[in-house]
This record gives sequence, C-alpha cells and structure tokens, in this order.
Amino acid sequence: MVRISVRIDDTLYERLNRRATGADLSFSTFVRSVLQQAADPGGRYIYSSQDEILATCIQILSIVATATGQQSPKALEQAKADARDMLLQRGLLGQDGAR
Repeated sequence: MVRISVRIDDTLYERLNRRATGADLSFSTFVRSVLQQAADPGGRYIYSSQDEILATCIQILSIVATATGQQSPKALEQAKADARDMLLQRGLLGQDGAR
C-alpha cells in the first residue's frame, strides 16, 4: 500500500473531519473513500454540487438536438460525434465511448 502526504488548510480539515465523524468513519477511511470515488473506473463524475445547472443544460441540449434532428439528421449525427470526441478528450467517457 502506498502512503501519501497532503497538506490542507485548517478549515478544509475541519470540514472533512466533521463529515468523517458524521459518517462514523476515521478521517483516513473517509478520505480514502473520497479518493476512490474520484478515481471511479466507471467514469462517474463525483462533483454533483451543480446538479441543477447540469439538469437544465441537459434539458436545453435535448430540445436543441430534437429540433436539429427534425431539420437535419445529418447535422445531428455530426454534432453527436463531435460531442463524443470532446468528452473522450476530457476523460469523461471510457475509451470505448461508454460512460
């Protein structure tokens, strides 16, 4: 097992420690679980504090995609391919294109 050392400010430590205590976990166990989530092999995005904004963006993009698909299916397919490429480049999709 590898040991890492990370410096964090007191305020962040206190917040993390409160969360660990609230979950009835040691600080180390809690931090390991957070790191495991960040390194999720399924590519799940752990930062969900912006869920409402993300949901709104998804709804808007769905409306735009539907309208575009009705007008030009070829343009929609190109846009989907471009979006997949951008997501792959940012590590938000697996190499096989799956989430």
